[in-house]
Amino acid sequence: MIDKHWPSAAEAVADIPDGASLAVGGFGLSGNPIALIEALLAQGTTDLSVVSNNCGVDDWGLGILLGAHRIRKMTSSYVGENKEFERQFLTGELELELTPQGTLAEKLRAGGSGIAAFFTQTGVGTQVAEGGLPRRYAPDGTIAVASPAKDVRTFGEGDDAREYVLEEAITTDFALVHAAVGDRHGNLVFTKAARNFNPLAAMAGRICIAQVEHLVEPGELDPDGVHLPGVYVHRVVEVGPDLPKRIERRTVATEGV
Repeated sequence: MIDKHWPSAAEAVADIPDGASLAVGGFGLSGNPIALIEALLAQGTTDLSVVSNNCGVDDWGLGILLGAHRIRKMTSSYVGENKEFERQFLTGELELELTPQGTLAEKLRAGGSGIAAFFTQTGVGTQVAEGGLPRRYAPDGTIAVASPAKDVRTFGEGDDAREYVLEEAITTDFALVHAAVGDRHGNLVFTKAARNFNPLAAMAGRICIAQVEHLVEPGELDPDGVHLPGVYVHRVVEVGPDLPKRIERRTVATEGV
């Protein structure tokens, strides 16, 4: 039997070296693999290049690695909830590759599916395709590194002709993801918004490490209910259901409304 269970988060991430690239799951603060992130922080790994929908907040999720200056580059689609992220980017301490959210999702999926690149209409006519988006600022506020122009081609004929921009797939050295349930073979089940980017990040990583709230034996999961097959997952760590789950923006209705 292929048993992918590892005894602790610290042991599961121990071989992630300085300078590694990571695909990290999570949608906002939903489904952040916080136990794995904290283990990576504790072991001191630095100079990381991270691909994730966002970078958490100042004191949670990937924000704790960012705050400790462990991240060299972020590839993200949404970065608006982290003041330290803004500060590091504008002062030239952090490189940022902004990517439209749907494009980022497809780049991760393509990487996990063996697809080298794809054409999409998203970004045509903008700096996403034309280049010039700031990726890193110099200390004096000038642009030190800008995004390159991308290949744009026309597909279709007559009134159906449309321009499309070429986007390359993403693969990373490791992936860190969170799932509600996993078995020893690495089959995973996600819950609600945590399913948005975790499966895609898992697919893109050459070595995928999954923290799960509940670990079950092979055969206990309904095959029709598995969201990500174990072929994409290499290590599984049980972290229990009681780990903190932060809310990014708590919104409540006014009484009586």
